[in-house]
Amino acid sequence: MRLRALATAAACGLAVLLAAPGSASAADGDFTYRYSDLGGTPHIGGLIDPPSGVCITLPEVEHGWTEPAHSPRNNTDSTATVFADADCEGPYFSLRPNGGHASERLKVRSVVFS
Repeated sequence: MRLRALATAAACGLAVLLAAPGSASAADGDFTYRYSDLGGTPHIGGLIDPPSGVCITLPEVEHGWTEPAHSPRNNTDSTATVFADADCEGPYFSLRPNGGHASERLKVRSVVFS
């Protein structure tokens, strides 16, 4: 009898876990930045609905031998913290949600969203 009660309780607990809504894991919106390729041609890069709480190294500028990106624009619903170095290291600056931006003087290689 105890085994049946234990199995019922475990099944009920699992049902509650599966029915609970998950937490939001992405910043809704887009984050853009400007960068130049090896030939010096300017481009616009971006992230759409990026994950929250995860360091994202910008792929076009991840290597130290490339020029960093600049002019970031945060059009997500989360705060974006941009870093001067890859892997969210070095000096950083926070951009407010829904329109936070910086000039071409701010050099970035990685970002994390809150």
